Amino acid sequence: MKIGILTSGGDCPGLNAVIRGAVLKGVITHEAEFVGFRWGWRGVVEGDIMPITRHDVRGLSKQGGTILGSSRTNPFEGENGGPGNIRRMLEAEGIDAIIAIGGEGTLTAARRLVDEGGLPVIGVPKTIDNDLAATDYSFGFDTAVEIATEAIDRLRTTAESHNRAMVLEVMGRHVGWIALHSGMAGGAHAILIPEQPMGIDEICHYVESVRDRGRAPLIVVAEGFKLDTMDEAHSHLGLDAFNRPRLGGIAEKLAPMIEERTGIESRHTVLGHIQRGGAPSAYDRVLATRLGMAAVDAAVDRAWGSMVTLRGTDIARVTIAEATGGLNLVPQSRYDEAKILFG
Repeated sequence: MKIGILTSGGDCPGLNAVIRGAVLKGVITHEAEFVGFRWGWRGVVEGDIMPITRHDVRGLSKQGGTILGSSRTNPFEGENGGPGNIRRMLEAEGIDAIIAIGGEGTLTAARRLVDEGGLPVIGVPKTIDNDLAATDYSFGFDTAVEIATEAIDRLRTTAESHNRAMVLEVMGRHVGWIALHSGMAGGAHAILIPEQPMGIDEICHYVESVRDRGRAPLIVVAEGFKLDTMDEAHSHLGLDAFNRPRLGGIAEKLAPMIEERTGIESRHTVLGHIQRGGAPSAYDRVLATRLGMAAVDAAVDRAWGSMVTLRGTDIARVTIAEATGGLNLVPQSRYDEAKILFG
């Protein structure tokens, strides 16, 4: 069996560990052959292929980024896009299956290719945002939380030195998992997430409560957070290839509002792509490796349209449709738990 692997969408720690796990399991157990599509779906559309051998993945699990490159290319667009063209390319190259490693946009495209063209695609959930339904956690999330927590620890010392309020913006798109976990781990005085719109007066109440106790306030906000006066999440960066808004900048709006209302000197920090970079945590290396191995088994079983997933501590299979049919939102109970610690 000849299997093609791609990494698409935003990069995240653990992608190379998935590739390594897939190749080692495929070569050792199934005597499979592997190729990689360069630059995500762009490589599929353009037929940009590189061989991947067991030697190529040696020591790869600890390496950040992706050896295949990534992009936000939509495989349905362009002269060579669409399921018909992709099927002809697969047949010409003798490729029997595609393992698509990606998040919401990548897997939505994968689902369409299966549903509309019957293409042999297996999905692997990749997102630091942890926003994919049908999996308890996705690799990359743990590393992003560790990076954000370290940033909180560092911001706290400089905030205390100047008696300032700090507003840290983290990623997450339309869910608040990174903000919730890093905020709790770092002892943030308020955590603002998309699932829980809040008024500026309530935010300032938490800030003033912290000041009155002689501390420097530290607020963690997810990029998709909305004030209760906002209809949409703040976005001034246009749309991506899948016509989704590029979020970001809410911390820059909140900091001056807090300063104006409380009189506390306030600064904002947008953590941005630092959350995606560097070596994956040990947890993410293990999870990514297990998912890569399971994806090869699904390809051998010809379970097209399925996605490998984490359920508890076990690796299972679900349909890609289940994973992309809704967001993995922070439940009310988890936010209520964290909110006890605010102020």
